[in-house]
Amino acid sequence: MFGNSSERLLSGKPAETCEEALAAAATVTAAFAGRNDATVEEIVALAAKLLRLFSAGGSRELETAKRPGRQAGSEVTPIAPAVPIEAAVREDKVTCLCCGKSFTMLKRHLRAEHGLSEDDYRALFSLPEDFPLVAPSYSARKAAYARRAGLGKYERKVSPASS
Repeated sequence: MFGNSSERLLSGKPAETCEEALAAAATVTAAFAGRNDATVEEIVALAAKLLRLFSAGGSRELETAKRPGRQAGSEVTPIAPAVPIEAAVREDKVTCLCCGKSFTMLKRHLRAEHGLSEDDYRALFSLPEDFPLVAPSYSARKAAYARRAGLGKYERKVSPASS
């Protein structure tokens, strides 16, 4: 899909030549630049990071870069949040502690942008298990709709015993 050198690098094998590293970085950067929401600063930062990762020894860095705060073969190492934890949850938004962007729901963003599961995210910032990853107003709105729709009500009707 990416070409021979890119596939080798993405499989964890280091680049054999500088040209291979450049080709792989260019391929990934071009794909990212095709996104509508990609800014020039993000594209430049990605290109620089990819060149470091795809260079000699980059396979070890690439493995640990998949999950921020993780060292190879160890538990999650807590990192400093982008915003104060107290300010991360507002009535209508939940702010990602990794990057500082606000969303109604964090689950998809965490998986797509940071490669984290909900449990990994909570462990990364030493958050309690009940820390909300969905905006409270959205959660309340969905719960009210479910109640109006009659969901969550289950009455067992006792059927007459068959003989």
